[in-house]
Amino acid sequence: MLLLQQLVQCPQSVNLVLNFKQEKAISSQSIVRILVVDDFAPWRDCVLEKLRENPSLHVIGVAADGFEAVLKTEELQPDLILLDISLPKLNGIVVARRIRKVAPESKILFLSQEHDPDVAQAALSAGGHGYVVKSNAHCELFAAVEAVMLGKKFVSRRMADDAV
Repeated sequence: MLLLQQLVQCPQSVNLVLNFKQEKAISSQSIVRILVVDDFAPWRDCVLEKLRENPSLHVIGVAADGFEAVLKTEELQPDLILLDISLPKLNGIVVARRIRKVAPESKILFLSQEHDPDVAQAALSAGGHGYVVKSNAHCELFAAVEAVMLGKKFVSRRMADDAV
């Protein structure tokens, strides 16, 4: 529940400046079509609400398990997939490997509560373009989306110190 509160109750004074700059940079690109994959519905809803703050980010689908994520990715061919690691049926790392085969142009941004550097490295090695720790998502999500869509890697500040 703390993660949900952090995402929903961001200090407005801090985030307004960051969000404005990040949204301006993202909005200079075309619409980014996003698939959100997470099995925890309240968290998924918070992410969807956050993404609605930027009109250039368009959610085209959601999935609640790994198998569904692969199927929807193949069908929808999103520009970006926000992918959790801990999913039922197939974990996020397996899903990323399968997505690389069915939608090689799609970018993968992991959004996970895992802050183990080995897990983050495995996620990036499996085809992830970025890794955001959920507890940092309220401040890093837009920057991560921008970086990944520009072809850059993004790693949460919480992970960067561990040299992922």
